Amino acid sequence: MKNTIIILAALLFMLSCSTNTNEIKDTVVDNETLVTLTDAQYKNSAIQTEKLAKRQISTTLKLNGKIDVPPQNMVSVSTPFGGFLKSSKLLPGMRIKKGEVLATMEDQQYIQLQQDYLTAKSKLIYFENEYNRQKELNISKASSDKVFQQTEMEYKTQKISVSALGEKLRLININPLELNETNLSRTISVYSSIDGFVSKVNVNIGKYVNPSDVLFELINPEDIHLNLKVFEKDLGKISIGQKLIAFNNNQPDKKHKCEIILISQDLSADRSVDVHCHFEDYDKTLLPGMYMNAEVEIDLANALTTTTEAIVSFEGKDFVFIQKDKLTFQLIEVLTGSTENGFTEITAAGADALTAFPVVTKGAYSLLMQLKNKSE
Repeated sequence: MKNTIIILAALLFMLSCSTNTNEIKDTVVDNETLVTLTDAQYKNSAIQTEKLAKRQISTTLKLNGKIDVPPQNMVSVSTPFGGFLKSSKLLPGMRIKKGEVLATMEDQQYIQLQQDYLTAKSKLIYFENEYNRQKELNISKASSDKVFQQTEMEYKTQKISVSALGEKLRLININPLELNETNLSRTISVYSSIDGFVSKVNVNIGKYVNPSDVLFELINPEDIHLNLKVFEKDLGKISIGQKLIAFNNNQPDKKHKCEIILISQDLSADRSVDVHCHFEDYDKTLLPGMYMNAEVEIDLANALTTTTEAIVSFEGKDFVFIQKDKLTFQLIEVLTGSTENGFTEITAAGADALTAFPVVTKGAYSLLMQLKNKSE
Protein backbone atom coordinates (compact mmCIF):
# COMPACT_ATOMS: atom_id res chain seq x y z
CA MET A 1 0.00 0.00 0.00
CA LYS A 2 2.83 2.34 0.90
CA ASN A 3 4.61 1.55 -2.39
CA THR A 4 1.44 2.32 -4.33
CA ILE A 5 1.12 5.75 -2.73
CA ILE A 6 4.77 6.51 -3.53
CA ILE A 7 4.31 5.55 -7.21
CA LEU A 8 1.16 7.70 -7.53
CA ALA A 9 2.93 10.64 -5.96
CA ALA A 10 5.82 10.25 -8.39
CA LEU A 11 3.45 10.19 -11.38
CA LEU A 12 1.63 13.31 -10.18
CA PHE A 13 4.97 15.10 -9.77
CA MET A 14 6.05 14.16 -13.31
CA LEU A 15 2.75 15.34 -14.78
CA SER A 16 3.05 18.59 -12.90
CA CYS A 17 6.57 19.13 -14.21
CA SER A 18 5.42 18.38 -17.76
CA THR A 19 2.55 20.86 -17.48
CA ASN A 20 4.84 23.54 -16.11
CA THR A 21 7.31 22.90 -18.92
CA ASN A 22 4.58 23.34 -21.58
CA GLU A 23 3.39 26.53 -19.90
CA ILE A 24 6.95 27.85 -19.92
CA LYS A 25 7.33 27.00 -23.62
CA ASP A 26 4.04 28.76 -24.47
CA THR A 27 5.13 31.76 -22.49
CA VAL A 28 8.43 31.85 -24.38
CA VAL A 29 6.66 31.71 -27.74
CA ASP A 30 4.26 34.45 -26.70
CA ASN A 31 7.10 36.58 -25.40
CA GLU A 32 8.90 36.29 -28.73
CA THR A 33 5.91 37.72 -30.64
CA LEU A 34 4.33 40.03 -28.07
CA VAL A 35 5.20 43.66 -27.40
CA THR A 36 3.69 45.47 -24.41
CA LEU A 37 4.12 49.22 -24.22
CA THR A 38 3.80 51.56 -21.29
CA ASP A 39 1.28 54.38 -21.39
CA ALA A 40 4.06 56.84 -22.11
CA GLN A 41 5.52 54.72 -24.92
CA TYR A 42 2.10 54.30 -26.50
CA LYS A 43 1.43 58.06 -26.46
CA ASN A 44 4.81 58.80 -28.07
CA SER A 45 4.62 56.03 -30.71
CA ALA A 46 1.87 57.62 -32.85
CA ILE A 47 0.58 54.12 -33.59
CA GLN A 48 -2.51 53.88 -35.79
CA THR A 49 -4.60 50.76 -36.37
CA GLU A 50 -7.25 49.61 -38.79
CA LYS A 51 -8.94 46.30 -39.45
CA LEU A 52 -8.31 44.41 -42.70
CA ALA A 53 -10.74 45.49 -45.41
CA LYS A 54 -11.83 44.07 -48.74
CA ARG A 55 -10.91 46.24 -51.71
CA GLN A 56 -10.73 45.91 -55.48
CA ILE A 57 -7.04 45.77 -56.32
CA SER A 58 -5.24 45.17 -59.62
CA THR A 59 -2.24 43.05 -60.49
CA THR A 60 -0.18 42.77 -63.66
CA LEU A 61 0.09 39.48 -65.54
CA LYS A 62 3.26 39.41 -67.63
CA LEU A 63 3.19 37.37 -70.85
CA ASN A 64 5.28 36.90 -73.97
CA GLY A 65 4.67 35.83 -77.55
CA LYS A 66 5.27 36.98 -81.11
CA ILE A 67 3.70 38.84 -84.01
CA ASP A 68 1.65 36.49 -86.17
CA VAL A 69 -0.52 36.57 -89.27
CA PRO A 70 -3.71 34.49 -89.74
CA PRO A 71 -3.53 31.81 -92.46
CA GLN A 72 -5.97 33.68 -94.72
CA ASN A 73 -3.49 36.57 -94.87
CA MET A 74 -0.54 34.43 -95.92
CA VAL A 75 -0.27 33.34 -99.56
CA SER A 76 2.07 30.74 -101.05
CA VAL A 77 2.44 31.39 -104.79
CA SER A 78 2.97 28.47 -107.17
CA THR A 79 2.14 27.62 -110.78
CA PRO A 80 -0.31 24.78 -111.52
CA PHE A 81 1.65 23.24 -114.42
CA GLY A 82 5.24 24.02 -113.49
CA GLY A 83 7.73 25.61 -115.84
CA PHE A 84 10.89 27.72 -116.04
CA LEU A 85 11.07 31.10 -114.32
CA LYS A 86 11.76 33.58 -117.12
CA SER A 87 11.64 36.84 -115.17
CA SER A 88 10.90 38.30 -111.74
CA LYS A 89 12.02 41.41 -109.87
CA LEU A 90 10.77 40.44 -106.41
CA LEU A 91 12.89 40.76 -103.30
CA PRO A 92 11.90 39.98 -99.70
CA GLY A 93 10.26 43.02 -98.13
CA MET A 94 8.99 44.55 -101.39
CA ARG A 95 5.44 45.93 -101.32
CA ILE A 96 3.07 44.45 -103.89
CA LYS A 97 -0.49 45.20 -104.99
CA LYS A 98 -3.33 42.88 -105.87
CA GLY A 99 -3.21 42.01 -109.58
CA GLU A 100 0.45 42.95 -109.96
CA VAL A 101 2.64 40.62 -112.07
CA LEU A 102 4.98 38.70 -109.78
CA ALA A 103 6.77 36.58 -112.37
CA THR A 104 6.75 35.32 -115.95
CA MET A 105 6.94 31.56 -116.56
CA GLU A 106 7.93 29.81 -119.80
CA ASP A 107 7.34 26.23 -120.95
CA GLN A 108 6.34 24.33 -124.08
CA GLN A 109 3.43 22.69 -122.28
CA TYR A 110 1.69 26.08 -122.24
CA ILE A 111 1.79 26.08 -126.06
CA GLN A 112 0.55 22.51 -126.16
CA LEU A 113 -2.38 23.31 -123.87
CA GLN A 114 -3.43 26.24 -126.05
CA GLN A 115 -3.12 24.07 -129.15
CA ASP A 116 -5.25 21.34 -127.61
CA TYR A 117 -7.93 23.85 -126.71
CA LEU A 118 -8.14 25.42 -130.17
CA THR A 119 -8.15 21.98 -131.84
CA ALA A 120 -10.91 20.75 -129.54
CA LYS A 121 -12.88 23.92 -130.18
CA SER A 122 -12.65 23.40 -133.97
CA LYS A 123 -13.78 19.79 -133.63
CA LEU A 124 -16.69 20.94 -131.50
CA ILE A 125 -18.03 22.98 -134.42
CA TYR A 126 -17.96 19.89 -136.63
CA PHE A 127 -19.65 17.67 -134.00
CA GLU A 128 -22.29 20.32 -133.36
CA ASN A 129 -23.19 20.53 -137.07
CA GLU A 130 -23.25 16.75 -137.38
CA TYR A 131 -25.46 16.49 -134.28
CA ASN A 132 -27.97 19.00 -135.72
CA ARG A 133 -28.02 17.14 -139.09
CA GLN A 134 -28.59 13.75 -137.48
CA LYS A 135 -31.29 15.21 -135.29
CA GLU A 136 -33.30 16.37 -138.34
CA LEU A 137 -32.78 13.03 -140.07
CA ASN A 138 -33.92 11.16 -137.00
CA ILE A 139 -37.11 13.21 -136.73
CA SER A 140 -38.01 12.20 -140.33
CA LYS A 141 -36.84 8.64 -139.62
CA ALA A 142 -34.24 8.95 -142.36
CA SER A 143 -31.59 8.01 -139.77
CA SER A 144 -31.66 5.34 -137.10
CA ASP A 145 -31.85 6.13 -133.39
CA LYS A 146 -28.52 4.41 -132.88
CA VAL A 147 -26.68 6.74 -135.28
CA PHE A 148 -28.33 9.79 -133.70
CA GLN A 149 -27.41 8.70 -130.18
CA GLN A 150 -23.81 8.06 -131.23
CA THR A 151 -23.59 11.53 -132.75
CA GLU A 152 -25.16 13.11 -129.66
CA MET A 153 -22.67 11.37 -127.38
CA GLU A 154 -19.69 12.56 -129.46
CA TYR A 155 -20.99 16.12 -129.48
CA LYS A 156 -21.50 16.28 -125.69
CA THR A 157 -18.13 14.63 -125.06
CA GLN A 158 -16.42 17.25 -127.19
CA LYS A 159 -18.22 20.06 -125.31
CA ILE A 160 -16.86 18.65 -122.06
CA SER A 161 -13.32 18.53 -123.47
CA VAL A 162 -13.47 22.14 -124.62
CA SER A 163 -14.85 23.28 -121.26
CA ALA A 164 -12.17 21.35 -119.32
CA LEU A 165 -9.32 22.69 -121.46
CA GLY A 166 -10.71 26.20 -121.05
CA GLU A 167 -10.59 25.87 -117.26
CA LYS A 168 -6.98 24.66 -117.44
CA LEU A 169 -6.12 27.76 -119.43
CA ARG A 170 -7.74 29.94 -116.77
CA LEU A 171 -5.52 28.27 -114.16
CA ILE A 172 -2.48 29.72 -115.94
CA ASN A 173 -4.19 33.09 -116.43
CA ILE A 174 -5.02 32.70 -120.13
CA ASN A 175 -8.54 33.74 -121.16
CA PRO A 176 -9.85 31.00 -123.54
CA LEU A 177 -12.45 33.37 -124.98
CA GLU A 178 -9.69 35.63 -126.30
CA LEU A 179 -7.45 32.83 -127.57
CA ASN A 180 -7.08 32.19 -131.30
CA GLU A 181 -4.49 30.82 -133.70
CA THR A 182 -2.75 34.19 -133.95
CA ASN A 183 -2.02 34.89 -130.30
CA LEU A 184 -0.54 31.64 -128.95
CA SER A 185 2.05 32.31 -126.24
CA ARG A 186 4.84 30.25 -124.72
CA THR A 187 4.85 32.36 -121.54
CA ILE A 188 2.35 32.98 -118.77
CA SER A 189 2.17 35.60 -116.03
CA VAL A 190 1.81 34.93 -112.30
CA TYR A 191 -0.26 37.59 -110.51
CA SER A 192 -0.60 38.64 -106.86
CA SER A 193 -3.92 37.85 -105.21
CA ILE A 194 -3.45 40.27 -102.28
CA ASP A 195 -2.07 43.65 -101.28
CA GLY A 196 0.91 43.28 -98.97
CA PHE A 197 4.59 42.51 -99.12
CA VAL A 198 6.92 39.69 -100.14
CA SER A 199 8.19 37.61 -97.22
CA LYS A 200 10.13 34.91 -99.12
CA VAL A 201 11.57 34.36 -102.62
CA ASN A 202 12.38 30.70 -103.23
CA VAL A 203 13.39 30.72 -106.93
CA ASN A 204 15.84 32.32 -109.32
CA ILE A 205 15.78 33.10 -113.05
CA GLY A 206 16.03 29.97 -115.20
CA LYS A 207 15.07 27.54 -112.47
CA TYR A 208 12.47 24.88 -113.28
CA VAL A 209 9.70 24.65 -110.70
CA ASN A 210 7.18 21.87 -110.21
CA PRO A 211 3.49 22.50 -109.50
CA SER A 212 4.08 21.71 -105.82
CA ASP A 213 6.98 24.16 -105.46
CA VAL A 214 6.37 27.51 -103.76
CA LEU A 215 7.82 30.41 -105.77
CA PHE A 216 7.01 33.24 -103.38
CA GLU A 217 5.35 33.81 -100.01
CA LEU A 218 3.23 36.92 -99.58
CA ILE A 219 1.76 38.50 -96.46
CA ASN A 220 -1.18 40.89 -96.08
CA PRO A 221 -0.36 42.81 -92.87
CA GLU A 222 -3.82 44.37 -92.44
CA ASP A 223 -4.93 41.65 -90.03
CA ILE A 224 -1.61 41.15 -88.28
CA HIS A 225 -2.04 40.19 -84.62
CA LEU A 226 -0.19 39.30 -81.44
CA ASN A 227 -0.04 35.64 -80.45
CA LEU A 228 0.66 35.21 -76.72
CA LYS A 229 1.41 32.09 -74.67
CA VAL A 230 -0.66 31.80 -71.48
CA PHE A 231 -0.05 28.96 -69.07
CA GLU A 232 -2.85 26.90 -67.58
CA LYS A 233 -2.54 28.44 -64.10
CA ASP A 234 -3.24 31.93 -65.51
CA LEU A 235 -6.15 31.07 -67.83
CA GLY A 236 -8.75 32.14 -65.29
CA LYS A 237 -7.25 35.64 -65.22
CA ILE A 238 -7.89 36.50 -68.88
CA SER A 239 -10.99 36.86 -71.02
CA ILE A 240 -12.03 37.93 -74.53
CA GLY A 241 -12.25 41.72 -74.82
CA GLN A 242 -9.61 42.30 -72.16
CA LYS A 243 -7.13 45.13 -72.85
CA LEU A 244 -3.35 44.81 -72.62
CA ILE A 245 -0.13 46.62 -73.46
CA ALA A 246 2.54 45.04 -75.72
CA PHE A 247 6.17 46.05 -76.36
CA ASN A 248 9.41 44.53 -77.62
CA ASN A 249 12.83 44.40 -75.99
CA ASN A 250 14.38 46.77 -78.54
CA GLN A 251 11.86 49.55 -77.78
CA PRO A 252 10.45 48.86 -74.30
CA ASP A 253 9.16 52.42 -73.98
CA LYS A 254 7.04 52.14 -77.15
CA LYS A 255 3.73 50.65 -75.99
CA HIS A 256 1.13 49.09 -78.30
CA LYS A 257 -2.48 48.81 -77.12
CA CYS A 258 -4.13 45.45 -77.86
CA GLU A 259 -7.36 43.59 -77.16
CA ILE A 260 -7.82 39.85 -76.66
CA ILE A 261 -10.01 38.51 -79.50
CA LEU A 262 -9.55 34.73 -79.24
CA ILE A 263 -8.45 32.21 -76.61
CA SER A 264 -7.47 28.74 -77.83
CA GLN A 265 -9.27 25.80 -76.24
CA ASP A 266 -6.39 23.34 -76.73
CA LEU A 267 -3.55 22.94 -74.21
CA SER A 268 -0.11 22.31 -75.69
CA ALA A 269 2.52 19.95 -74.28
CA ASP A 270 3.92 22.68 -72.01
CA ARG A 271 0.41 23.31 -70.57
CA SER A 272 -0.11 26.62 -72.34
CA VAL A 273 -2.65 27.98 -74.82
CA ASP A 274 -2.44 30.50 -77.65
CA VAL A 275 -4.17 33.81 -77.04
CA HIS A 276 -4.72 36.02 -80.10
CA CYS A 277 -4.78 39.79 -79.68
CA HIS A 278 -5.71 42.57 -82.11
CA PHE A 279 -3.68 45.78 -82.31
CA GLU A 280 -5.84 48.88 -81.85
CA ASP A 281 -3.41 50.91 -84.01
CA TYR A 282 -1.20 48.76 -86.23
CA ASP A 283 2.43 49.86 -86.41
CA LYS A 284 4.12 48.97 -89.71
CA THR A 285 7.41 48.45 -87.89
CA LEU A 286 5.94 45.32 -86.29
CA LEU A 287 6.84 42.37 -88.50
CA PRO A 288 5.62 38.74 -88.42
CA GLY A 289 7.81 36.60 -86.20
CA MET A 290 8.93 39.50 -83.98
CA TYR A 291 9.00 38.56 -80.29
CA MET A 292 6.90 40.71 -77.95
CA ASN A 293 6.23 41.17 -74.24
CA ALA A 294 2.79 41.97 -72.87
CA GLU A 295 1.28 43.16 -69.60
CA VAL A 296 -2.34 42.54 -68.65
CA GLU A 297 -4.01 44.45 -65.82
CA ILE A 298 -6.15 42.08 -63.75
CA ASP A 299 -8.76 43.20 -61.20
CA LEU A 300 -8.99 41.12 -58.03
CA ALA A 301 -12.46 41.81 -56.65
CA ASN A 302 -12.88 41.94 -52.85
CA ALA A 303 -9.26 41.14 -52.05
CA LEU A 304 -8.41 41.25 -48.32
CA THR A 305 -6.00 44.18 -47.97
CA THR A 306 -4.14 46.41 -45.56
CA THR A 307 -1.94 49.43 -46.07
CA THR A 308 1.48 48.66 -47.49
CA GLU A 309 3.03 50.53 -44.54
CA ALA A 310 1.51 47.97 -42.17
CA ILE A 311 3.67 45.15 -43.55
CA VAL A 312 7.15 44.72 -42.06
CA SER A 313 9.82 42.43 -43.46
CA PHE A 314 12.18 40.47 -41.26
CA GLU A 315 14.53 37.60 -42.16
CA GLY A 316 12.97 37.22 -45.62
CA LYS A 317 9.37 37.03 -44.38
CA ASP A 318 6.46 39.46 -44.14
CA PHE A 319 4.64 40.27 -40.91
CA VAL A 320 1.96 42.53 -39.45
CA PHE A 321 1.22 43.55 -35.86
CA ILE A 322 -2.26 43.14 -34.46
CA GLN A 323 -3.49 44.99 -31.39
CA LYS A 324 -4.47 42.46 -28.71
CA ASP A 325 -5.45 45.20 -26.25
CA LYS A 326 -4.65 48.87 -25.79
CA LEU A 327 -0.95 48.38 -24.95
CA THR A 328 -0.22 44.86 -26.24
CA PHE A 329 0.63 43.98 -29.85
CA GLN A 330 1.38 40.62 -31.47
CA LEU A 331 3.58 39.91 -34.52
CA ILE A 332 1.94 37.57 -37.08
CA GLU A 333 3.45 36.24 -40.32
CA VAL A 334 1.43 36.85 -43.51
CA LEU A 335 1.63 36.10 -47.23
CA THR A 336 1.24 39.10 -49.50
CA GLY A 337 -0.05 39.50 -53.06
CA SER A 338 -0.49 42.47 -55.35
CA THR A 339 0.10 46.10 -54.34
CA GLU A 340 -1.79 49.09 -55.74
CA ASN A 341 -2.38 52.66 -54.57
CA GLY A 342 -0.74 52.08 -51.19
CA PHE A 343 -2.66 48.89 -50.35
CA THR A 344 -1.34 45.32 -50.40
CA GLU A 345 -3.32 42.12 -50.76
CA ILE A 346 -3.09 39.56 -47.92
CA THR A 347 -3.36 36.22 -49.72
CA ALA A 348 -3.28 33.93 -46.68
CA ALA A 349 -4.76 35.45 -43.54
CA GLY A 350 -4.87 32.06 -41.79
CA ALA A 351 -5.35 32.98 -38.15
CA ASP A 352 -8.69 34.32 -36.98
CA ALA A 353 -6.81 36.96 -35.02
CA LEU A 354 -5.84 38.71 -38.25
CA THR A 355 -9.43 39.61 -39.02
CA ALA A 356 -10.68 39.77 -35.44
CA PHE A 357 -8.22 42.41 -34.24
CA PRO A 358 -7.08 45.76 -35.65
CA VAL A 359 -3.83 45.77 -37.63
CA VAL A 360 -1.15 48.36 -36.94
CA THR A 361 -1.03 50.55 -40.05
CA LYS A 362 1.46 53.13 -38.76
CA GLY A 363 4.31 52.52 -36.35
CA ALA A 364 4.78 48.83 -37.22
CA TYR A 365 8.56 49.12 -37.67
CA SER A 366 8.86 50.87 -34.29
CA LEU A 367 7.14 47.88 -32.68
CA LEU A 368 9.47 45.52 -34.56
CA MET A 369 12.51 47.37 -33.19
CA GLN A 370 11.01 47.22 -29.70
CA LEU A 371 10.46 43.46 -30.09
CA LYS A 372 14.02 42.87 -31.33
CA ASN A 373 15.52 44.91 -28.51
CA LYS A 374 13.46 42.92 -26.02
CA SER A 375 14.67 39.62 -27.50
CA GLU A 376 18.28 40.73 -27.20
